[in-house]
Amino acid sequence: MAYMLLVMEDGKRKRSRTPEEGRREMERMGGFVEDLKARGIWKGSDSLRSITEGVRVQVRGGQSTFVDGPFAESKEIVGGYVAFDCATREEALAIARQCPAAEWSTVELREIGVCYED
Repeated sequence: MAYMLLVMEDGKRKRSRTPEEGRREMERMGGFVEDLKARGIWKGSDSLRSITEGVRVQVRGGQSTFVDGPFAESKEIVGGYVAFDCATREEALAIARQCPAAEWSTVELREIGVCYED
């Protein structure tokens, strides 16, 4: 089964950390990803740039709306993701528990699948 970890960061915390703290966190996440690669279960991962550079897009009735970031109502932001394959939900939860970002952010585990219910 395919799973994704969404790293949900507190926007204030992310802005207030020092560059050294940010590099240290990225190094730890890099080690986590390298372990998943060595186990042969890694599918992809990346960090996302600041919400100040994001754009929200909606199309309603054929009309497009674009809203540039930052988005004031955002308390938590998606800071990155890690996608991987494993056999069971329990194994996926164990992997989520090992994710270093769980120490400074909320890591949301989601199974990858269709976006509708039968």
